[in-house]
Amino acid sequence: MMFHFQLITQEQAEEIAYQWHYDGIYEFYNMEADEEDLAEFLDSDQRNESIYAVTEENQLIGFFSINKAENDTIDIGLGLRPDLTGQGAGYTFLTTGMNYIKEHFSPSFISLAVATFNKRAIKVYRKAGFKETTTFIQSTNGGEFEFVNMIYTCSPAAKKSVDFV
Repeated sequence: MMFHFQLITQEQAEEIAYQWHYDGIYEFYNMEADEEDLAEFLDSDQRNESIYAVTEENQLIGFFSINKAENDTIDIGLGLRPDLTGQGAGYTFLTTGMNYIKEHFSPSFISLAVATFNKRAIKVYRKAGFKETTTFIQSTNGGEFEFVNMIYTCSPAAKKSVDFV
């Protein structure tokens, strides 16, 4: 697989927002499920060059939100096209994105937050080397949901300087 990363276009953002629909409990991740998130995702000024489309053979397969945070950390969000989920593609998609981030941004850490009910994603994140840090409740999609923060240590020196449990 050869993935390509580029800043997301408006057309790609609209395709994700309006055409990507997940089934079952994963409907939670449909862009239209939260008006505020949808508006931010579709507004090129608010995206502010932080969302990257991931393509393979000119087909949109996913996206990564890449934001600089404190302590030399890149905070990510990501989405894989619904028809590709649950087939074992998530690990390669995630690790390819992590490699892109390490190569282009050189962070000490990569962090993310995931809904605790999403056991499938948590399993993939753990396999890639992410560790759980804290849980929190967030208001989104018309309700309150529990999330877990996870962090990946990019360099051995960073691992020694910060202790994450």
